[in-house]
Amino acid sequence: MPAETHLFPCLTDNYGVLLHDTATGATAAIDAPEAQPIEAALKQKGWRLTDILVTHYHADHTQGIPALKQNHGCRVVGPRAEANRIPFVDQLVGEGDTVLVGDLMARVIDTPGHTAGHVSYWLRAAKLAFVGDTLFSIGCGRVIEGDAQTMWNSLLKLRELPDDAKVFCGHEYTRSNIRFALTIDRDNQALAHRAAEVDQLLGKGQPSIPMVMGVEKAANPFLRADFPAVAQAVGLAGAPAWQVFAEIRARKDRF
Repeated sequence: MPAETHLFPCLTDNYGVLLHDTATGATAAIDAPEAQPIEAALKQKGWRLTDILVTHYHADHTQGIPALKQNHGCRVVGPRAEANRIPFVDQLVGEGDTVLVGDLMARVIDTPGHTAGHVSYWLRAAKLAFVGDTLFSIGCGRVIEGDAQTMWNSLLKLRELPDDAKVFCGHEYTRSNIRFALTIDRDNQALAHRAAEVDQLLGKGQPSIPMVMGVEKAANPFLRADFPAVAQAVGLAGAPAWQVFAEIRARKDRF
């Protein structure tokens, strides 16, 4: 397979991900939470860092950039709308742009809401998506710089990805997300199945991601705000989907 990924923990609950093109040897770090674990992962795999693909400017996704840039001279790609907030950025991208990592092509999707300029990267040929803090397994990012309607529209874009897409997010939040989701959608069998799967994975010390997009579509209440049963569960039957999403997100913020 021309695309390989390697996932590893960073900081307290962040994930680092390396994306490797076996044909050319090019390797991208998806975000840079901290340099040392990324360096260790590169050494473990025997890969050479050529690129950093940044999803958004928050420090827990960018603070490793200066050291990695100094050590590897790698290209830093980041969202155009956050150009002044990402260190050492070389290439600015936005909706519909493409980025090559070796021969691997990623399409950029604007997914604002968590931050105003957040982007995600979609590799159609490899069926891999890197979504930063917009979407989590059975959850989504806090709406910090956008509004609920903006975030809901970003989630709808990601929901259009194929069911067999593997999705990498920025944090290990799945267990707590499931506990909350069961307060909204407790009779959802897909959610119950995912809960059992996550308990098994985490019990073995394994990560709960990448998640599978089809499972998220079926089990993640934040992607199901336009389902009548979900709207009814939060007392908003017949309301616009973004308003249902806003209520779910507000409840999660208080959870």
